[in-house]
Amino acid sequence: MTAHSRTRREASMTIVSAERMATIFVEVADTLVDDFDLMDFLHMLTDRAADLVSAAAVGLVLAGRDGRLEFMAGSNENVKLVELFQLQTHEGPCQEAFRTGVPVINVDLAEASDRWPRFAPRATALGFQSVHAFPLRLRTQVIGALNVFGDTKGGDFAGTDVPVMQALADVAAIGLLQERAIRRGELLTEQLQGALNSRIVIEQAKGAVAQATGLGVDEAFAAIRGYARRHNRKLTEVAHGVLSDPAMLAHILDA
Repeated sequence: MTAHSRTRREASMTIVSAERMATIFVEVADTLVDDFDLMDFLHMLTDRAADLVSAAAVGLVLAGRDGRLEFMAGSNENVKLVELFQLQTHEGPCQEAFRTGVPVINVDLAEASDRWPRFAPRATALGFQSVHAFPLRLRTQVIGALNVFGDTKGGDFAGTDVPVMQALADVAAIGLLQERAIRRGELLTEQLQGALNSRIVIEQAKGAVAQATGLGVDEAFAAIRGYARRHNRKLTEVAHGVLSDPAMLAHILDA
């Protein structure tokens, strides 16, 4: 890729990102209502972040009750593997962004073995070639990180893309630290632990639908999520139904 063509690509990505960002803010604002569905909110953010920059995958991690990061949502199933390995080895971009509160930008994973000796080789083995990470923060409080993975070289962010992606991560933090939750006296760690428990139920429901239908796990999740949205029900509620009520599974499959 020539310098001229790369400049054109980066400029185009920035313009598209800015246009799409306006739509995403409207969608996020519509999500922050009294009947707030945290898990659907997190998955929506990873989907939109991946779409903004044409990323191979986007993952989101949050700090749990003990302060350790936990994987919460991803734009596809593949990102879960690399995120879980990152958390198990306690090294990688999300750990760094969470610890420092500063974005990790434009890292070529093929050249990052000195920085992350265990994580970088595993990420490249899974097909990822670049990574960025953005802390989920509100002022000085950091509660997680948004990780953006690329599968091609030369996918660096332009300087103007960085604040756009950080703004999306900040929106996620604001959604999690809603004023109404604080007013009710809920502890943030309890909210995050509840989200982690919900993720486990959703993972089980995805597996159940995939097994019953022969669908891939991503397609099974899309079916569960689509049913929840069409019937104005929470994602976790539908996931519980899939596991406990055969009729719910039949309804989802008939949709």
